[in-house]
Amino acid sequence: MDNILIVLIVSFSFLTSYILKKLFTKLNQFDAINFRSVHHSKATKSGGIAVFLTIFIFSLYNYLKSDQIYDFSILIPLGIMFVVGVYDDFYNADFKLKFLLQIIVAKILIDYGLVIENFHGVFGLYEIPRIASQLFTVFVFLVIVNAINFIDGIDGLAITEAIKVILVVELLSTTATPYFKLGMITLLALLPLYYFNYKKDYKVFLGDGGSLFLGTLISIYIFYVLGPEYDLKFSISKPFLSMSLIVYPLVDLLRVFIIRIKEKKSPFNPDQNHIHHWLLNRGLNHFKIVVLINFLSLLFLSLLILF
Repeated sequence: MDNILIVLIVSFSFLTSYILKKLFTKLNQFDAINFRSVHHSKATKSGGIAVFLTIFIFSLYNYLKSDQIYDFSILIPLGIMFVVGVYDDFYNADFKLKFLLQIIVAKILIDYGLVIENFHGVFGLYEIPRIASQLFTVFVFLVIVNAINFIDGIDGLAITEAIKVILVVELLSTTATPYFKLGMITLLALLPLYYFNYKKDYKVFLGDGGSLFLGTLISIYIFYVLGPEYDLKFSISKPFLSMSLIVYPLVDLLRVFIIRIKEKKSPFNPDQNHIHHWLLNRGLNHFKIVVLINFLSLLFLSLLILF
């Protein structure tokens, strides 16, 4: 990917984010401030739209040039989750409907060949039956997508999580994955959101459109890592690598579910019991929390590689 294209992608994403922020502001479409909000300034949930539009426009440009930089059909499941998230941002979709659509998207990914067919020795299991592998893949997809959605509660956290997964998976691979260029376009399109995310006023959030899109992309990477075609530079257990890549979202999801069930609440009922909320209450700001969480995550990953 040449320097001119890099500048174009980042610039297009920045400009799109700015235009959408202005449009949402004019339409008075701001994120509601309530008891679980950690921000007290006006913010639009237009960041995910800007990212997806950037990816779509640059993918369309390459498609029209007959330059297949990746399998463009993967945009179908990604696009479905993006649309579901945007709809939820505007109309607060029923969780059962979102859950059903997530299952449908998981099945689409399975039909693409992104299915967990091998446990690689975990619990003494290796290849598992076809039906079991499909059911387990659906379960893992639901966990990852909702875990990423759950951590999108403070500035920069979900964005950084996605960038970390893309970079680590690509860096640990002996060759570029089939999703390398999609991942790089996504990474570059996300960069301007740091500026808009950390503004003191008139912020731009990912929104559910962005977080569900990123959760789906991370799932695609995780499924590919667990598949037979992913060749690691180091001798690492693929399942442990996959879990270490998203260790914070997984731990936070499990912790929140346990707390909510103990309090006899729905596991999907939003609150401020996330680890990042706990850290905020102890005086850390958003930036320090993102740095701390990702430092510990990368430290855990490094220990896995070394030992």
